[in-house]
Amino acid sequence: MENQSRPLQRAFASTRRVLAEVGPEQLDVATPCSSWDVRALVNHFVGSARWGASVALGTADELTEEDYAAGDLLANYDDSIKVVLATFESAGVLEKTVELEFGRFSGAELMGMVVLDQFVHGWDLARAIGHPTDLDPGLAGELLETAQVTILDAYRGPEGEAVFGPALEAPDDAAPADRLAAFLGRSL
Repeated sequence: MENQSRPLQRAFASTRRVLAEVGPEQLDVATPCSSWDVRALVNHFVGSARWGASVALGTADELTEEDYAAGDLLANYDDSIKVVLATFESAGVLEKTVELEFGRFSGAELMGMVVLDQFVHGWDLARAIGHPTDLDPGLAGELLETAQVTILDAYRGPEGEAVFGPALEAPDDAAPADRLAAFLGRSL
């Protein structure tokens, strides 16, 4: 089971490295997600990881409003990482079917959504704080290939109304993580 969770481990590790660079003075800095500052972004990606685990376990159906950006950012994220990895590495979780408001998915597909969410929001965080955005090129390339097949135009629209923005063109020499971000609607 651990090999199947490897992309999730890599996404968490990539985002954690960026989160380790965030200082308290940066919590109010704007992010590429125009409605979120760094604090809101951190709260989202920590909360959405926990949400994914609770959906996989069948114990919750919406995000909580905890302030994960309060106190020790890394300790709060590490706690979530442990919970989420334990959930997705549990026997039978990847094979089960979960119902979301936008469709039915296997536990493996749900885990893939969490991987993409964690990785891309790590990119958003890196961009916000001026950290290099060339995050885990191998994982970024894999996520881009999958996203190009699975992200439908029906999931795209204005921020706050759709999960993803309209796909943007990335420069030919853009790093894989930057190409992924542009595909998901982030301006480079």
